[in-house]
Amino acid sequence: MTSKPIRIAMWSGPRNISTAMMRSFGSRSDCAVTDEPFYGAFLKKTGFRQPMADQIIASMDCDWTSVKDAMLGPVPEGRTVWYQKHMPHHMVDAVSIADFPDHRHAFLIREPEQVVASYAAKRVEVTPDDLGYQRQVEYLDQAAQITGSAPIVMDSADILHNPESHLKALCGALDIPWDAAMLRWNTGTRDTDGIWASHWYNRVIDTTTFAPPKDSEPVLSDAQRKVADACRPFYDTLSGYRLKIL
Repeated sequence: MTSKPIRIAMWSGPRNISTAMMRSFGSRSDCAVTDEPFYGAFLKKTGFRQPMADQIIASMDCDWTSVKDAMLGPVPEGRTVWYQKHMPHHMVDAVSIADFPDHRHAFLIREPEQVVASYAAKRVEVTPDDLGYQRQVEYLDQAAQITGSAPIVMDSADILHNPESHLKALCGALDIPWDAAMLRWNTGTRDTDGIWASHWYNRVIDTTTFAPPKDSEPVLSDAQRKVADACRPFYDTLSGYRLKIL
């Protein structure tokens, strides 16, 4: 009898090594990956003018129910594991984490000061809502109710400091086998990348592994500091659940 595929929903904020994590899982021979499938629907619903918004909407299925059904449907290429990269702040319609009761949910977080600085480097203005910390906390609670167990939270800094140990721990928490192929990948874009890769993925495109961590405190303007400060309590709540290595 054929076993059911494993669907992983990784709920991540933006500028959060989420694409490197997608590369890592995409290096597994058993794993398909999907890049922010609700992004087009989010942009169409909100009218939010992010870079390349019109091209993104034109390139994607923007029907919430249709996208949801696709994420519950057959796994691409018949793989046994499906890693879905999701952004909590994209979920502004009736579809939510509650529509994925059989997914294995995990949360990827990063200190808000580093996230805001990364946005600033792209010369893109940002608000607390754009970073999704509050929605991550809400989804964390819902995931615990859905699964009946403690949520899986990974901190980007932890992964960058020790990729192998933390990825092994993540695989254990997700109940999937460890694969050393997750530590390296080839440079370049992927067919599975969203069309927005040309704007946002320039650094990841040139990598072959996880970059060394940035341990220095970023320099933020007063306005940027206010955004980071507004997100900090939610980050601290999420961080309290992060997966620790013994």
